[in-house]
Amino acid sequence: MALTPHRDKLIAAISNPKAKNDKGLLEEAHKAYLNWTSQLSKLKSSGDTRVKEMTKLLNEYKDYLEVELIAKSGSPFIKRQKGQLKLDNSIIEEFLIHLVNDDVIKNLPKEIETGSQTAFMSLSFRPSSIESLAQKPEIVLKQKDQDFTIGKSIYYQFSPDSKFDKKLTLDGRFFLAVLAAEVKVNYDKTMFQECAGTASRLKQGCPLSKYYALIEYLDMKPEDVRLTDIDNVFLLRKAKRLPYEKRSIFEEVRDQHKDNPISSDVMIKFVSEIQEFVNATWYDAEAAIERGSFS
Repeated sequence: MALTPHRDKLIAAISNPKAKNDKGLLEEAHKAYLNWTSQLSKLKSSGDTRVKEMTKLLNEYKDYLEVELIAKSGSPFIKRQKGQLKLDNSIIEEFLIHLVNDDVIKNLPKEIETGSQTAFMSLSFRPSSIESLAQKPEIVLKQKDQDFTIGKSIYYQFSPDSKFDKKLTLDGRFFLAVLAAEVKVNYDKTMFQECAGTASRLKQGCPLSKYYALIEYLDMKPEDVRLTDIDNVFLLRKAKRLPYEKRSIFEEVRDQHKDNPISSDVMIKFVSEIQEFVNATWYDAEAAIERGSFS
C-alpha cells in the first residue's frame, strides 16, 4: 500500500545517481510538494467547496512542478525518463487519497483502506495431482497494481485438515478493491483497451465493484464505455493531447496548462459517483421479493 505515491517518486528521483544534475530542481519540487500537502491539510471546508479548493491547490502545484520547474528547465534526463519517474501522474494518485476524507466522502467506515494497491482479480485451485488434494492447497492468485483504490484487505486460510494443521494449511492475504481507478496523463486507444480488460478481470473477482479511468489529455476518439466493464472515463482537463511537434515547446505546455486546468466540476462528478456507490445497498435478497425481480 502506498499512501504517498508522489512523494515516494520524488524521493526516489532525488536519490537516483543518474539525476544528479537535476538534484537541485527535484529538491525544489519536494519543497513545493510539502507546501502543497500542508495547504491541503489546513482546509476547513467540506463537500463540493472542499473539492473545489483542493482542485485549485492541485492545479497550482502541478503548474509549478510540470511547467515552471520541469518544462522550463528542459532537463534531458527528466524528459527521457518521464515515463519511469512517474512524477506527473503520481500527483493525481496522491490527490485522490486526500479525497477519501470524511469532509468529502460521507459514510466510509474507518476500517476501509485506500491508496495505490495490488488488487485481487481471481483465485483458483491448481492441485498438481490427486495425491496433492490431501496436502497443503496449491492456489493461483491473480492480482494487478491499481493507481487508486477503495477496499479492504482480506485474509484467508485453506486446509484439507479440519483442525488447520500448520503443515497442511496455506494462509495469505489479498486486497479486495470495490472501487479502482487508473490514472493517466495521456490516454490513447491501446490504454483504453487495457483498462477495459483490467476492469473485466477485477469484476470477475468482485462483480459489484466499480472501475474508472482518470486522465488529463485525450489522445483518441471518445468511446461508449457501456460496451466495456469500465464505469466511466473522466477527462480532467477536458482537453486533447498536444500535437507531437508542440510537446517540447515550453510556451505550448504552459498555455495548455493555463487554458485547460484540471476541472473541479469533473472532480466533483467523480466524488459524486463514489458517494452514490458508498451509499448504495449492493445486494439485498429480501428486496427482490418486494420488487418482483432479482435486479
